[in-house]
Amino acid sequence: MESMNALEWLSSNREVQSIAIISFPGEYGGDGAAGAAIAAEALGLEVVFDGTGQVIPPSADNPNPDQTAIISQIVQSGADAVWTTINPTTLAAIMGGAVSQGFTGLWSGNSPTYSFKLLASDLAPLLDQYYIASTYIVTWGTDVPGMAEVVEKMTAAKPDLAASDVYILGWTEGLITKAILEKAAENGDMTRAGIVAAANEVEVDFDGLAPSQAWSGDPNDFVVRESYIYDVVLDQYNPIALGEGLGTTGWELLEGPYVGSVAEGYDFAAPCFVSG
Repeated sequence: MESMNALEWLSSNREVQSIAIISFPGEYGGDGAAGAAIAAEALGLEVVFDGTGQVIPPSADNPNPDQTAIISQIVQSGADAVWTTINPTTLAAIMGGAVSQGFTGLWSGNSPTYSFKLLASDLAPLLDQYYIASTYIVTWGTDVPGMAEVVEKMTAAKPDLAASDVYILGWTEGLITKAILEKAAENGDMTRAGIVAAANEVEVDFDGLAPSQAWSGDPNDFVVRESYIYDVVLDQYNPIALGEGLGTTGWELLEGPYVGSVAEGYDFAAPCFVSG
């Protein structure tokens, strides 16, 4: 759904008509790339390079794999945008390599692809110029009702830590856990089975930090279809310690929660990608 939304937004707002798709092999990469392919077909975008599953993931034995083949294909494709389902380290290697060879298309990708910490690297000016970020939660300091409590509690607990978007993710996961355990306690059944049953009874309101979520009934009805589109803005990057002020992680919200026509109408009757 995130891939579908981001590509539809890019198509509508940045005149993207052709894309390159690159991803890690496996479920994460395959699922993100599948969403991109579904969106491309629905929107009439030309896939000028399909590198699904072709990006080599870093490993203990090969921490800096050679991505030359992928970089060359991206450059030769001339795509308006590259959709990526990888990780930040690999993004830096591939994006840096492609831009250094003259590629000038936009870049985006599933949320785990990008980290605001890249704005402290040599890639920062390129991210500022070419990267449009997609997320499924809001980022640190976004003006939503639930943000004030996160900032207050995190600042009180960990004033020496730097501003980070990870706190929002952890907070929403905590809200889910809290809601389920409270429901299980209310039901008088704190066994594993009771907690599973409780999870199928709750709907969690994240107070603007993320779209509300439930897990009961037909997945096609409760799957989250909204996501958030951000511009990466280097001038707004200021991850100071929490005790020194709000700080920023270098984003500008362009739209969200956003759901495009492709994600809204998608029949989620089966997995987008099934590992072979």
